[in-house]
Amino acid sequence: MKLLIHACCAPCLTYVHQQLKDDDVTVYWFNPNIHPYREYQQRLHSMERYADLNNISVVYSKDYLLKEFLCGAMEAKNRCEFCYEWRLNSTADYASKNGYDAFTTTLCISPYQDQDLIRAIGENAAKKFGSRFMYRDMRNEFRESKRMAREKELYMQKYCGCIFSEEERYRS
Repeated sequence: MKLLIHACCAPCLTYVHQQLKDDDVTVYWFNPNIHPYREYQQRLHSMERYADLNNISVVYSKDYLLKEFLCGAMEAKNRCEFCYEWRLNSTADYASKNGYDAFTTTLCISPYQDQDLIRAIGENAAKKFGSRFMYRDMRNEFRESKRMAREKELYMQKYCGCIFSEEERYRS
């Protein structure tokens, strides 16, 4: 199966990629939510390093769209829903236009993300763009993905990436 994997970061990709590597996999990097710019760069470089180490193809959308993200998140009733929707719609659109059989996201491995919402948004994006969303709940393997990332000496962040989660991290 020709599969497009939206990757939020290299550490979350490690286990997901291992499980799906028998498919014809391409990774899709689109993360306009990441703040500050230095954090964005660190995560991007970590993804590039992982891709080089594992000889995988990555489509990079490197536009730093922080202003657009902040405007959308501030207007949204639920900032995470807005964020998931933007990233999964972009992934589904790319998958549909480039002949992928399905798409998925590494967000499915995070115990910190709303899995029901991710699944619903992924399925809606698939319908909207004429693609197929492949959902697999991998939260039980989150620690394994982190272990794999440490083994490969990948940069590991301490928050989801957005300015709001960064604030929550430091306020806690």
